[in-house]
Amino acid sequence: MEQIVNLHIEKLPEGVYLATSEEVPGLVAQGYTLIETLEIARDVAKRLLEAQAERQSPIHLKTAEDAFDYPLVVSG
Repeated sequence: MEQIVNLHIEKLPEGVYLATSEEVPGLVAQGYTLIETLEIARDVAKRLLEAQAERQSPIHLKTAEDAFDYPLVVSG
């Protein structure tokens, strides 16, 4: 089952991207590119959700339905 985690992403003055989530406590990911940051955030979120499930206190997120909106970031 795929779930949707909302991320807050900001570019830091050092030139790296930082991703956090209010929905998944402890989710912090940093990368040199948006893609790298998103990949790290996905891995961190997966591990945090698995750990919460093992503690029998799962985090309840929206399930990815058959259709949903996704903001696509492109460089220009």
